[in-house]
Amino acid sequence: MTQTLSHIDFERLLKLRLAVARHGEMDAAGWWNTKGILGRHGALALKRGFPSTHHFAQARIAFAVARSRCREIFDPPGCMTLWHLPAEVEDQFEAHWQDWLDQGERWGAFFETLAAAGGKDLLAELVEFGLIDQNHLDAVAKLRRSAEGRSVPLSGTYRPSDEVITLLAAGFARGERGNPAIPYARLED
Repeated sequence: MTQTLSHIDFERLLKLRLAVARHGEMDAAGWWNTKGILGRHGALALKRGFPSTHHFAQARIAFAVARSRCREIFDPPGCMTLWHLPAEVEDQFEAHWQDWLDQGERWGAFFETLAAAGGKDLLAELVEFGLIDQNHLDAVAKLRRSAEGRSVPLSGTYRPSDEVITLLAAGFARGERGNPAIPYARLED
C-alpha cells in the first residue's frame, strides 16, 4: 500500500474534500447539517479565535460533519469513500495537515473562492477549481445511483489513487438536493 500512497496528491484530496463539503452544506445541496461553515459566515465566526488558521478550523468542522452524515447514510464494509479512505491514506492526509496550516496564506484565495461556491452544480465547481476534466465528466455521466438511492457504486475493485478519489468526489453529483448518494469503491485485497 505504501507504493500507492506515493501516487496520491494529498493537496488535491484536500481540495476535493473541501469542494464536496462546501457543496453539501445546508445553504447549497442540503446534505449535512452545516450552513455556510466553509462560507463567509464560517470564516467570520472562526477568524476571531483562529486568526491565521481559521480556514482549516472551518475545514475540520465541515469534514467531521460530512463524514458522520455519509456514514449514517451508507457505510459499506471493505470499501472506500471520499470520507473513509484506507487507514494508511488517512494517516498520510493527517500528516500533511501541519504543513498546510504553516502555509495558510497560500490557501487564502482557494478558501475565498470556495466560500463563494455552493449552490452551483458540483461538477461545474470541480471544473472551476481545476480538479476534474472531460474524462472525469464522461466517467461520472456513466455512474448510476444504486436501487435504494443511497449510494453510487464504482464498478470493479480499486486501490487508492488520485483517479479513484476524484471519481469518489465527483460521484456526489449523482445526489439530489437534500438527498445525497454516497459514491464508493470496493477495495482490492
